[in-house]
Amino acid sequence: MAAAALLVPVEWLRDWEKSGRGAFLDLCWLLSGNKSHGSSTSRDFQQALYELSYHVVKGNLKHEQASNVFHDISEFREDTPSVLADVFSILDIETNCSEEKSKRGCFTQLVLACLDFVSDRILKERLDPETLESLGLIKQSQQFNQRSVKIKTKLFYKQQKFNLLREENEGYAKLIAELGQDLSGNITSDFILENIKSLIGCFNLDPSRVLDVILKVFECRPEHDAFFMSLLESYTSMCEPQTLCHILGFKFKFYQEPNAETPLSLYRVAAVLLQGNLIDLDDLYVHLLPADNCIMDEDKHEIVEAKQIVRKLTMVVLSSEKIDKQEKERGKEEEKGEKPPDNQKLGLLEALLKIGDWQHAQKIMDQMPPYYAASHKLTALALCKLIHITIEPLYQRAAVPKGAKGAPVHGLKNKRAPKQAESFEDLRTDVFNMLCYLGPHLSHDPILFAKMVRIGKSFMKEFQSYGSKQEDKEKTEVILGCLLSITDQVLLPSLSLMDCNACMSEELWGMFKTFPYQHRYRLYGQWKNETYNSHPLLVKVKAQTIDKVKYIMKRLTQENVKPSGRQIGKLSHSNPTILFDYILSLIQKYDNFITPVVESLKYLSSLNYDVLAYCIIEALANPEKKRMKHDERIIASWPQSLASFCGAVFCKYPIDLAGLLQYVANQLKAGKSSDLLILKEVVQKMAGIEITEEITMEQVEAMTGGEQLKAEGGYFGQIRNTKTSSQRLKDALLDYDLALPLCLLMAQQRNGVIFQEGGQRHLKLVGKLYDQCHDTLVQFGGFLASNLSTEDYIKRVPSMDVLCNEFHIPPDAAFFLSRPMYAHCISSKYDELKKSDKGSTQQHKVHKYITSCEMVMVPVHEAVVSLHVSKVWDDISPQFYATFWSLTMYDLAVPHTSYEREVSKLKVQMKAIDDNREMPPKKKKKEKERCTALQDKLLEEEKKQVEHVQRVLQRLKLEKDNWLLAKSTKNETITKLLQLCIFPRCIFSALDAVYCARFVELVHQQKTPNFSTLLCYDRVFAGIILTVASCTENEASRYGRFLCCMLETVTRWHSDRATYAKECGTYPGFLTMLGATGFDGGNQADQLDYENFRHVVHKWHYKLTKAAVHCLETGEYIHIRNILIVLTKILPWYPKVLNLAQALERRVHKICQEEKEKRPDLYALAMGYSGQLKNRKLYMIPEHEFHHKDPPLGHTVTRIQNGSGSGSSSSSTGSASKPHESCAEEKYKSKARSQCGVKAVTRVSNTTSKGNSSNDCSSCSISKTIKENDKEKGKEKVKEKREKTPATTLGARVLGKDGKEKPKEEQPNKVEEARDTKERTPKSNKEKEKFKKEGKAKDEKFKTPLLNVESKVTQEKVREEEPSRQRDIAKEMKSKENVKGGEKRLVSGSLKSPVPRSDITEPKKEQKRRKIVTHLSPSHSSTVKDCLIELKESSAKLYLNHTPSLQSKSKERVMDKKNLDKSRERAGEREKTDEKDRKERKRHHSNNDREVVLDLTKRRKEENGTTAVSKHKTESPREPPYSNEKDKEKNNSKSSGKKKGDSLKSEKVAKLCSSVKKRMYRALN
Repeated sequence: MAAAALLVPVEWLRDWEKSGRGAFLDLCWLLSGNKSHGSSTSRDFQQALYELSYHVVKGNLKHEQASNVFHDISEFREDTPSVLADVFSILDIETNCSEEKSKRGCFTQLVLACLDFVSDRILKERLDPETLESLGLIKQSQQFNQRSVKIKTKLFYKQQKFNLLREENEGYAKLIAELGQDLSGNITSDFILENIKSLIGCFNLDPSRVLDVILKVFECRPEHDAFFMSLLESYTSMCEPQTLCHILGFKFKFYQEPNAETPLSLYRVAAVLLQGNLIDLDDLYVHLLPADNCIMDEDKHEIVEAKQIVRKLTMVVLSSEKIDKQEKERGKEEEKGEKPPDNQKLGLLEALLKIGDWQHAQKIMDQMPPYYAASHKLTALALCKLIHITIEPLYQRAAVPKGAKGAPVHGLKNKRAPKQAESFEDLRTDVFNMLCYLGPHLSHDPILFAKMVRIGKSFMKEFQSYGSKQEDKEKTEVILGCLLSITDQVLLPSLSLMDCNACMSEELWGMFKTFPYQHRYRLYGQWKNETYNSHPLLVKVKAQTIDKVKYIMKRLTQENVKPSGRQIGKLSHSNPTILFDYILSLIQKYDNFITPVVESLKYLSSLNYDVLAYCIIEALANPEKKRMKHDERIIASWPQSLASFCGAVFCKYPIDLAGLLQYVANQLKAGKSSDLLILKEVVQKMAGIEITEEITMEQVEAMTGGEQLKAEGGYFGQIRNTKTSSQRLKDALLDYDLALPLCLLMAQQRNGVIFQEGGQRHLKLVGKLYDQCHDTLVQFGGFLASNLSTEDYIKRVPSMDVLCNEFHIPPDAAFFLSRPMYAHCISSKYDELKKSDKGSTQQHKVHKYITSCEMVMVPVHEAVVSLHVSKVWDDISPQFYATFWSLTMYDLAVPHTSYEREVSKLKVQMKAIDDNREMPPKKKKKEKERCTALQDKLLEEEKKQVEHVQRVLQRLKLEKDNWLLAKSTKNETITKLLQLCIFPRCIFSALDAVYCARFVELVHQQKTPNFSTLLCYDRVFAGIILTVASCTENEASRYGRFLCCMLETVTRWHSDRATYAKECGTYPGFLTMLGATGFDGGNQADQLDYENFRHVVHKWHYKLTKAAVHCLETGEYIHIRNILIVLTKILPWYPKVLNLAQALERRVHKICQEEKEKRPDLYALAMGYSGQLKNRKLYMIPEHEFHHKDPPLGHTVTRIQNGSGSGSSSSSTGSASKPHESCAEEKYKSKARSQCGVKAVTRVSNTTSKGNSSNDCSSCSISKTIKENDKEKGKEKVKEKREKTPATTLGARVLGKDGKEKPKEEQPNKVEEARDTKERTPKSNKEKEKFKKEGKAKDEKFKTPLLNVESKVTQEKVREEEPSRQRDIAKEMKSKENVKGGEKRLVSGSLKSPVPRSDITEPKKEQKRRKIVTHLSPSHSSTVKDCLIELKESSAKLYLNHTPSLQSKSKERVMDKKNLDKSRERAGEREKTDEKDRKERKRHHSNNDREVVLDLTKRRKEENGTTAVSKHKTESPREPPYSNEKDKEKNNSKSSGKKKGDSLKSEKVAKLCSSVKKRMYRALN
């Protein structure tokens, strides 16, 4: 209208005569150029005429002017009058409706003016009768209307009677006779058509009625399709094109009534006509019911109904019987109601499919929702039949199984049917498309399902055998994609709708197993997560399956596994994904379902097992489930349940492992090690290889034997039943090349657990993940080593340098993986050399073995050099490093006991078989043969191992001289040995822990140069706190096993003098001289004697106790847990001493009380250890029985040196310089015993300057042990006393000899005691009485002379200073008397000293000797000045604690008896004064606290520069544990007369220092 408004502007009307008329004519001339109807110019021409006429009606232009213009315009176009008539018709309607009469008049005048060139006939057709009457064209409008109605009725509604069948029955009868005659002759459609024409003309028949009769006869004679099609084609050519379609639509309309049924013949006729293109589908489709919108609504209603059914099945509805009856009645009423009319569209579709008209059928299905047409069974079967026909040639050629005789399927005679498939390429034309329309309703035809699966299987065989041509690959890949789509959209959904068809499941697996697992798992994922939502039927099936499996699982028990398993099997054939998803969800919640479920799965098909594997992986990878519990400290239980189920199922049933193994590898790549639990369970169940820290020592021993012994005695389960499953696991790893990648990923992840998975997590969880990763690596590596062949293993495992440098594998893991390879290579080389010379002797065989070892290991020696810095190889050789890491327990010892035990079991088993009368004879014979064969194998294996161990030991014997180079010091050598070899391997596995202990013993037994056995054991036992604290739970268990084996060896040497003499007496490992290098052990004086070794062992036990108590008192979870684990492991050999056990027992009891509610796992560990410790008390002994304290005279100096410990030695885990020095001193004593002390000092100085110049701090000796023990035991005793007594302040009172409080000025003299104990606790009267009794008992018990660190020096000095010695006897007796007086004041701590402490002043001679002896064991300073300072400090702080010399022993005993009564009387007097003392203590308590603290601070500042190094040397050399605490108790029992003793003591100390200095200077000069 916008364009039309511009056609006749108002300006033209204003200047009409001048320019407007001409412009309008020009416009009309231009617009009349295109006369085609409907064009834009034609519409503009009409618009221009309309606008000009409308201006006339409005009065803007005169009608004469307009009529003149219209007359002129009529010359431009011939249809101008008709166009004007249309314009007038529109204006007629507009003006007739308008209220303005002037417009009506103008319109009438305009029409009258145009009557000259617009005829009245045209106006009568188009104008209203009333307008015609006003124009005068008709007389009366009413008469005109009546006449018009009559004419229309006659034309359109009056029917001629002669067209009815009953009116002209003769004509129609002749027509039917013509059409129904025999058409088998030469009768043609043209001939019949001529006759029909004659009948129509003769009887005046209606042509449409004749066509209807022809269609009816066609319905009755479908066998003459060609004839009737030709006839109808000829007949319809004489009619209008849509006549035939309308008649068919009228026929379908007739059957659209309720309860009416459209005949199949009509569908067929319509289908044939559509196929012959005689009618158009779009024209016919509109006549069919139901409408498309009704079909869509029906489909939506089915989906909603299906969801309602699902909701009802998932809801727990407790409906009453009445409601159920009402629902049943409603259902019956609905069935009785009127049946809806047929779906004529589906009927026509079925007919089209039957005759093979796929194109028209496809168009109809496109108009409907997906799978709606195929959801009707008849339609689906018709489509299935068409597919049968289409694929028949290809199926017969490529897919028919051998020996099968299937019924042939005949093709359609219709030439227009789809082309049959002759090759796999032809399937893409129509077959795949048909199957897509069929969808899940292929389930109606299982035979077609099997045919398609077989065709797919045949294609996969050809696909896998195709050559490397690019064109062939592209074609086959396209077909493969189509096949996978058909499987996803058709085959699997159809299987879900089939009712428990196990045969179809197996057929489908025949094709599926040719797919790679990636394709299979993708299909399973689509099937499980998407397919069941694509169709209402599948939605219902899913709900019904869940309902059934719930019913089964509620009743599943161990007793009804078989019937329940059969029901599960039936469900699994059709809907395995839904079934397994529910079962796995139950297993994740309740792990007690695992065993019955595994047993019930025996009735599954192969496809179902594969689906189960996928479902397990999907459940493991579920991102919605948390793998950790809410506190993020413990791994959730559901992964463990899934792992256990996974291992059991994969072991019991033949399931493909590739997907699961690849899943684990992918998780490791992503830095997630939690799923290694799956691999661990699978390997354990399938291969029988267990990794557990609960393995017994018998099992560990069996694991050191051959493969047969391992299988029989090394595992908890029966490994011989895993041959098939382990082979399957091995094949899966090799086929998919996952063996080495999994090992490398686990080894890398083990080191990355802390960084990648640690984060903010608790150490307990991080340790758990680390242990899991490490244990799985050990287990998996063991499986590969025992199951892979030599060639496979060597081919897959790279060399050592590649593992460490390229893959960044730690050396321990790299050697673990390479160790079997080295053993295989050495064995194969040895076999080759033996074959070359068969008649060689045993010596030649050993030589060949050593040669083969060199050939294999030399490259390894070169490779390991790059693993560590060059400084490492100054002390240990690469050969030793590689030898240590490449050997195993199998190479070092033969487990004869394990072999004998297993052979005995087999003999007992054979005897039981003989005694079993119920066993059939055949089975009995078979079992006996099995046992006999197994026994022979074990014996042969033992013999083979014996020979192998002999060869290995010979090899080691030859290599030992080059092992330890010791270019720096022995201490450095031991440090590197422990750091790089022993400690990394002892925590690698339980077997490696035993190996490390045995290897140390072997190195000792081989008399390896530069190896100090004493130093090695001391370093192992002396500093375990940091090692224990840095271990994970399993590492702590393995470390404990290592310590247990080390303690076992030490205990064996400790328990028997003969054993010690045989195995240690002449061995260089027990040399006490660092510089001694003799291979035969050197001089006997340089060896550590048996008694001193027992003292050293006691020191080691004390060190272990100290470390254990420290860890237990830290309060840290890791410390407490690990030390409890270690203590449990070493319980067979530690503790042996009763007082050490009591100390541990108290600490553990405290842990039990504190952790019962806080940390239950620690409580359980502590309770378990406490119970076992109590059971071991029967085998414990007192300390004086563990090591004798009255040593032989000839070894005095050695004992003294072993007794003087150092705090620095404990921090550096010990050294060995002092035993060497003591043994050197023994040499000099044999030459000149009278000058032993001075020469010993000279010898010590020379040895220290020569042997320890390069490492002052690392040359500490084992001889420091006893003094260090005393210091540390004193601290432990203070802690125990603190637990027993009420807490007090640091400044507890210091009591004198008579029990009274000492003056304040004397309290600072006890600053050393306060420094060690840090707090003092006053005792109640009852406690004091108890302590008195205990002290008295101790005195009586330990009256016997015990070991004293000063006694030996005393005896040596007797010969030099006999006169002075005689003078000292009286003073010593007096000292003893004073000791007796204070004995009853002793307080019994947790670790009690067997030697009473004397509180009197030492004689000067003894103080001098003490200084000399103490100087024999310097630990940090190499100067005499430092030693003198240390001696001065120690002599000022310590009291004399020694046993009298041998000459005075008898006299002392007599004096002891005499003075005993006096001491008891004095004790009674002291008890009376206790009450007074307590009152005074209450008054002075606070003052004493402050003063003692100030004195302590002052004293420490003074001693900071001189005694920092020797702060641990201030105690008595032979002071037992917790001696400081006894000192405190003795000090509490001293009387105020101690003042005089203190003053005398200070004078004697000054004199002693001056005399000692003179002696030392003379000795050095």
